[in-house]
Amino acid sequence: MLNVSVFHPDHFILLGIPGMEDLHLLLSIPFSLMYVVALFGNCTLILVISTNEQLHQPMYIFLGMLTITDVLLCSSAVPKTLSIFWFKSHAILFDCCLVQIFFIHYLFVIESSILLTMAYDRYIAICSPLNYTTIITASFIRRTVLLAIIRAFCIITPLVILLNRLPYNQSNIIPHTYCEHIAMAHRASADITVNSVYGLVAAFSSTGVDMILIVVSYGVIIQTVLRLPNSEARSKAFNTTMSHVCVILLFYLPAFFSFIAHRAGQAKIPPSALILLANLYVIIPPMMNPIIYGIRTREIRQRLAAMLCKNTMRKLSSASRPSPYSKSIILL
Repeated sequence: MLNVSVFHPDHFILLGIPGMEDLHLLLSIPFSLMYVVALFGNCTLILVISTNEQLHQPMYIFLGMLTITDVLLCSSAVPKTLSIFWFKSHAILFDCCLVQIFFIHYLFVIESSILLTMAYDRYIAICSPLNYTTIITASFIRRTVLLAIIRAFCIITPLVILLNRLPYNQSNIIPHTYCEHIAMAHRASADITVNSVYGLVAAFSSTGVDMILIVVSYGVIIQTVLRLPNSEARSKAFNTTMSHVCVILLFYLPAFFSFIAHRAGQAKIPPSALILLANLYVIIPPMMNPIIYGIRTREIRQRLAAMLCKNTMRKLSSASRPSPYSKSIILL
């Protein structure tokens, strides 16, 4: 038997966006603004949902899960990107690179599962409303969350194991802003056919299947909504459905275009465009989701407005209340 040792470098060098090094500082401005908006919007949505008992319903619980996943997803990639842009911190440890790849893809699969569950929730609420309370129960939500976590772990763990088995004695330079599966695999000095095939199978058997089921469910939902006799109910259901459709399009379209372009369009698409697209699919959905739901969901708008008014009234009342020093001066 041959004694074959797999070479792993101590660290990788993330170049950022090749060909746009002079623009890194300028690019950091929109990236940092989008990241701040994503954090602020999602944290606000979590606060509104968690502090209002009227929103402790399955649809809003799923929305709360989506916002938490969004915060974790963008935070797993954007801070490293900004550290490259601001501080030229290009180095990342080999193990940290694998951990980053795991969490980015793991959270992406979990978010896909949550979007599928939200589509099923809307399907039952609109197409079979009489059975909603018996199907969408607390135990159903717990089982769904547990299944999403287990499924994502089982799909993404082999991806990281396959990367870890490759030798990297050819180059430790990754032309990217964060560690990405196929970008890291291309640095290996061995055949990566298994990695590429498994990446395709994992993507289409998880998020690909989710997207197909979501499209089918929303097709049935839209047909049901259009057949509703009451125009007010039709408008309300259609408004809720469009919010979900906008979020789904923002999540899947950039991700799948980036996924396919990295494998099939490298000769035609500039590397800088591919890397920018890979950054957008981890920051645009987390930034836009709370904006879409905050604008289009009436219950969330009302609860947020009530919280803001309550805080404003509290500040005004505390400001108008005389201090003990003023009382003592009046007595004197």
